[in-house]
Amino acid sequence: MEYEFPIEVDPSFDVLDESDGWIAVSKGAPLLSHPSSSKNEPTLWHGLQALLAYELANGGQISIITRLDRETSGVTLVAKTAAAARTLGKAMERREIHKRYLALVTGHPVWECAECAEPIARLSLFEPSCVFVKQFCHSSGRPCRTEFHVLSRRPAHGNLPALTLVECRPYTGRMHQIRVHLARLGHPLLGDKIYGADDTCYLDFISQGWTPGLESRLLFHRHALHASELRFTWENRQCVVHAPLPSDMAALIQEG
Repeated sequence: MEYEFPIEVDPSFDVLDESDGWIAVSKGAPLLSHPSSSKNEPTLWHGLQALLAYELANGGQISIITRLDRETSGVTLVAKTAAAARTLGKAMERREIHKRYLALVTGHPVWECAECAEPIARLSLFEPSCVFVKQFCHSSGRPCRTEFHVLSRRPAHGNLPALTLVECRPYTGRMHQIRVHLARLGHPLLGDKIYGADDTCYLDFISQGWTPGLESRLLFHRHALHASELRFTWENRQCVVHAPLPSDMAALIQEG
């Protein structure tokens, strides 16, 4: 199959853990989790289809349980059978699959720990928005809650501003939840094309791809968010899956 590459794609992923019913991988970024009818490009699903060819030939399936945004890297849980998909899907609905993310945000928060519990809604339902998928905090939105803990701070260095590595623990799974809540707290993700200083970066990126102009405005090629840990129960066993921080984010922490 021939693919078109309108924007950058990193089709890599690493297997972290596996059982008869599921497989956990660390997704690269930028990479869509699942095929889109409007985009002809490789996805995590395509890579899993090749990896799990034997299982698929023997009645298995691929059900991505914890789907990540294109630009978010890290742990992704995938069911390999219909029975596992039902079990893990119900666990997701009951909020029994616990996630931990690492984020690089701009600036140094005045807090060491913070919580944001503001509801989230789609911005275009309330006012004109040039970015259809953009969310924002609004009292009539869907309830959600995220906890944040500062892990380390890095001073400004070269062309990069001061950065802070933050642990994020979402207790709900709303669209763009971590990104929206961090922006609400005044510290958006480094490289965030929608919730940073100028959401026209997103439109420019979709139409032109990564350009020198965008690099000068965003400073990082993707939003700096990584799903680092997943905890869930499987067959009466507590499973904990870790994904190391990817090299692009790790390099930013080491600089300066």
